[in-house]
Amino acid sequence: MTRSTSRSTRKTCGAIFDAANPANELNEIEARVGASDFWSNQLEAQKVLQRQRRLAEEVELRNSLVVRLDDLGVLLEWAEQGEDVSADLQRSLEALEAEIDAAEIKKMLGGEHDRASAIVTIHPGAGGTESQDWAEMLLRMYLKWAERRGLKREVLDYQPGEEAGFKSATITLNGEYAFGLMAAEAGVHRLVRISPFDQAARRHTSFASVYVWPQIDDAIDIEINEKDLRIDTFRSSGAGGQHVNVTDSAVRITHLPTGIVTSCQNERSQHKNRDVAMKVLKSKLYDLKQKEQDAKMAQIGGAKKDIAFGSQIRSYVLQPYQMIKDHRTKMQVGDVQRVLDGDIDALIKTYLMQKASGTLGTSGADDDD
Repeated sequence: MTRSTSRSTRKTCGAIFDAANPANELNEIEARVGASDFWSNQLEAQKVLQRQRRLAEEVELRNSLVVRLDDLGVLLEWAEQGEDVSADLQRSLEALEAEIDAAEIKKMLGGEHDRASAIVTIHPGAGGTESQDWAEMLLRMYLKWAERRGLKREVLDYQPGEEAGFKSATITLNGEYAFGLMAAEAGVHRLVRISPFDQAARRHTSFASVYVWPQIDDAIDIEINEKDLRIDTFRSSGAGGQHVNVTDSAVRITHLPTGIVTSCQNERSQHKNRDVAMKVLKSKLYDLKQKEQDAKMAQIGGAKKDIAFGSQIRSYVLQPYQMIKDHRTKMQVGDVQRVLDGDIDALIKTYLMQKASGTLGTSGADDDD
């Protein structure tokens, strides 16, 4: 019985790996990397190194799962012999489940830039203070989520609102898979609540848009003509020093051909702020180029486009009842405060699983409030 359970679990775990024998393929790649002409094609070399890194992770994961399964098998044998190992068994099962869960998510994040760090911009919708406060709540949610996942968080730009919240904010989340995970959050987020800014205590609906870009590797060449740039300097205006350094060195860069604007006021020197703003501009221009290419391919092949950034993806209802509804996956969560405190992994995983299986948005009509 124990051996049968172990074999079954090994088969289940095997579904999360890309290669049948990653160790053999890893050895072959290491031999290629050591060749004298390996860097003759830098783009191809980068792809090989990415594959090498992924295979190395698979080998490490396989070895870890084998150890966990063996330990679990020993505990099951002790239990069959009458030993009280229920607490140890529970801990082992939870650890195994957590490791498999993390591996499943990584399996679904195989896109070209999914491993990259993320640049996130939040814009409030129409509605002034109410929407600006909602944007602030979203920013707090993502910063807390990033803290939970051990991502380095940095606020690059923060334009405070007149009464509460902000008019625009841009942050970076640095760490592996930050972009692949945060891309699931791109879109319009809707809040329904009794407004704390309305003396009549009426119910208000607010919107805020979340935009997500990968931080592009310096090895990727994006040509930017200095003549196409307008660079302005200004005094940073953080929320009472809460988010950014209040200095005279903030930089705003406008790419004239596209109208894309990036800014940074987080660093103390104008030179560093310019460098950061240029990196963000590079990422946005690369993303724009990719979208244009995707649009051309979709037009040629007649393929349907994915949900656009401007689409409403999720509603957060605080009154008259509490419920979060993801309109893409149809997932509902009753503990709204837990989600607003950064516990959004279940929402992200459900989105990634449905997207990977091709079932996203196929669950029928979605009732709206």
